[in-house]
Amino acid sequence: MRSLRTWQTEAVRRIEADFNRSADTHLVRVPLPRYDGITLYLKDESSHPTGSLKHRLARSLFLYALCNNWIGPDTCLIEASSGSTAVSEAYFARMLGLRFVAVVPSATAQPKLDAIRFHGGEIHKVDDPRTVYDVAQRLAEETGGHYLDQFTNAERATDWRGNNNIAESIFNQMAEEEYPTPEWIVCGAGTGGTSATLGRFVRYNRRNTRLCVADPVHSVFHQYHRDRRVRSLALGCSSRIEGIGRPRVEPSFIAELVDRMVVVEDHQSIGGMRALSRRLGRNVGGSTGTNIWACAELAREMHEAGKKGSIVTLLCDSGDRYADTYYNDGWLLEAGIDWQGSAQEMEAFLSATM
Repeated sequence: MRSLRTWQTEAVRRIEADFNRSADTHLVRVPLPRYDGITLYLKDESSHPTGSLKHRLARSLFLYALCNNWIGPDTCLIEASSGSTAVSEAYFARMLGLRFVAVVPSATAQPKLDAIRFHGGEIHKVDDPRTVYDVAQRLAEETGGHYLDQFTNAERATDWRGNNNIAESIFNQMAEEEYPTPEWIVCGAGTGGTSATLGRFVRYNRRNTRLCVADPVHSVFHQYHRDRRVRSLALGCSSRIEGIGRPRVEPSFIAELVDRMVVVEDHQSIGGMRALSRRLGRNVGGSTGTNIWACAELAREMHEAGKKGSIVTLLCDSGDRYADTYYNDGWLLEAGIDWQGSAQEMEAFLSATM
């Protein structure tokens, strides 16, 4: 029988081999004719094997747990997730031959649940999204397994100094552009891991780039950034934009690294998502709509101030996962999200003609 150390060594090798087979994600250039001298770039994270930005996080969480001696050949892995992280973690769990259980809010989009199951994961639904943490911890204790805990470990599992993280990739790909050092990098916050990595990287590498977090209106992060005493929202108040926005301040969210927060209404996220999808010729997810709305606000401010430069944001995942929700006009009508006006406003921002 192989020793635990031998098994862990092989597990790390498999994960690293998978990374070595993968090409970097594309950086899509989006000219903005209405704002001369300002260019938008989209870091397309939907091209990962599991279809989202969370593929990077899942890989880091697995390596972090393995190198901390928390995972063995018989460990049951548990995660609290709104969907995308669990999809990616199920992928890596199957790679290592491990059982994986995702604790998800009952409102999670069905295509995400299907993707988790496709990769061999199991689903444990909860009605109150605030209970996902406690339920995941309880299941880990009951199974003798390990709670991966993305909301605590996201900011510490990724090497923010480099090692092929998303920040290093962005700056490498921007090197030959007209404005290689972005004026702004825009991202959302679900765990806070991506914003922490970006914020630390730009400081470590002495870049002048500023970090903006685009946050759904029904999220605690922007309120906490403004007032550190606000750490949670009332029962029933939670983000409608899957993957970003939380009802409590997650341990991985480091507010001090964020230079600016832009609060985005749900109709703006959906309108932005729909307009950007038409511009690109393919559907993007709701969190990308949130990001693009913040980019538009920053671009307008730069233009009014007579500044030129680049803005980089993340195309977080494909819109295919939201066919029954964000791309379903009936669902949006029932949810009371009047998005058409916001879509028209975003189309004007993205228009290829003056």
